[in-house]
Amino acid sequence: MPVRVEEFSVRRDSGGDGQHRGGDGALRRLAARQAMTVTLVSSSRLHTPSGLAGGGGGAAGMQWIDRADGSCEGIGGVAQTELQPGDAVTIATPGGGGYGKAR
Repeated sequence: MPVRVEEFSVRRDSGGDGQHRGGDGALRRLAARQAMTVTLVSSSRLHTPSGLAGGGGGAAGMQWIDRADGSCEGIGGVAQTELQPGDAVTIATPGGGGYGKAR
């Protein structure tokens, strides 16, 4: 297979504060095993997901590439880039907004 899933987990503490805390996002890390083009189309990167009724906003999403040479490169939520074998892209999805004022 051309891609290896290295991580697929819950992005802990990414949900907004509130009487009812927002849901946590996901964290995915995909490693390239051959040269390929990666295209991302995602949202909630510049503005955090809003909370309701006094609840706090969730964490914004973000993504980056860890290159095989050890360098790290942040990329936008709507982006296209080339990966080489050994490069990995990590996608951290946004957390949900909280509901109600925290007690």
